[in-house]
Amino acid sequence: MADWIEPPKKAPAFNLKSDDGSKIRLSDLKGSPVVLYFYPKDDTPGCTKESCAFRDRKKEIEKLGAIILGVSPDGVESHVKFRDKYDLNFPLLADEGHVIAEKYGAWREKNMYGNIKMGIQRSTFIIDAEGKVAKVWKSVKVDGHDQKVIDALKELV
Repeated sequence: MADWIEPPKKAPAFNLKSDDGSKIRLSDLKGSPVVLYFYPKDDTPGCTKESCAFRDRKKEIEKLGAIILGVSPDGVESHVKFRDKYDLNFPLLADEGHVIAEKYGAWREKNMYGNIKMGIQRSTFIIDAEGKVAKVWKSVKVDGHDQKVIDALKELV
């Protein structure tokens, strides 16, 4: 279990398959802030609520120059169904081997009702235009999180 990536460290590089079949590399996004959020599973209550909140605030986030990327261990096929069901308007990235989640520290031991297993801890990273981590939320509570992300992006610009 890796440590969390903390500001102002360089964000770990990634090259992940998106829900549209394209590959998205962090290095290709240099020059724009990135909202990179890790979520446990497509089409589950908390993940749906979080993704829909980002969907609904996308225009505000884009006005601040930022790009939204959702990451989970689900495959592309699952992401396509999730995207289409909720009209999600930003890329969902497939981290099926949870390699990238581990690099960011989001792959952690979880205790659900005494059952201990490894999984994604809901977390969000803002990566600045130079590719450095500017802000981290390590244990996201979904309600109001979209506003916290927007407030943090406003501090960046």
